[in-house]
Amino acid sequence: MKASALIADLTARTENNIQRAQQLREQPEAALNRKPSPESWSALECIEHLNRYGEFYLPEIRERLGSTSHKGSGVFKSGWLGNYFAKSLMPKAKLNKMKTFSAMDPAGSSLDKTALSTFLEQQTETLELLKQARNVDLTKTKTSISISSWIKLRLGDTFRVVIYHNQRHLDQAERAVGDLVKQTGH
Repeated sequence: MKASALIADLTARTENNIQRAQQLREQPEAALNRKPSPESWSALECIEHLNRYGEFYLPEIRERLGSTSHKGSGVFKSGWLGNYFAKSLMPKAKLNKMKTFSAMDPAGSSLDKTALSTFLEQQTETLELLKQARNVDLTKTKTSISISSWIKLRLGDTFRVVIYHNQRHLDQAERAVGDLVKQTGH
């Protein structure tokens, strides 16, 4: 795959994520904090979950971009593990349920719209990191992952995982608000 095509796709997805988060910010805070069911996350819990992952991945990506000696090759080849993670997180009609690590589980957190502001700041940073990534080899540059410092993913796969994960949980946040509108009629 052309590295420029991957970056263009991920940039478009991130720009769309920004628009969606801005639309969520227009909802009343009470609606953003209501859960569709006791075991579900509220919209703000979905966003806080993404913020926690962003707190790990954005500095990791920034560090690797700043320290890599691998200049852009024009081509990105996904690794088998990175491709597996990315495909498993990609939004689709029938989602596979996944268990989250307790440190990344926002259930029961006291949240306000600051979570959305933080998410939007992280998305702006993601766009900047994607611009910087145009100049490095997305295959040879590796990043650590949040579950193990021993496992490394190719930078292109890391971007895919993070951005698809953001889309997945934005879908969930929108459903949480939408389900409440259906239940209450407003």
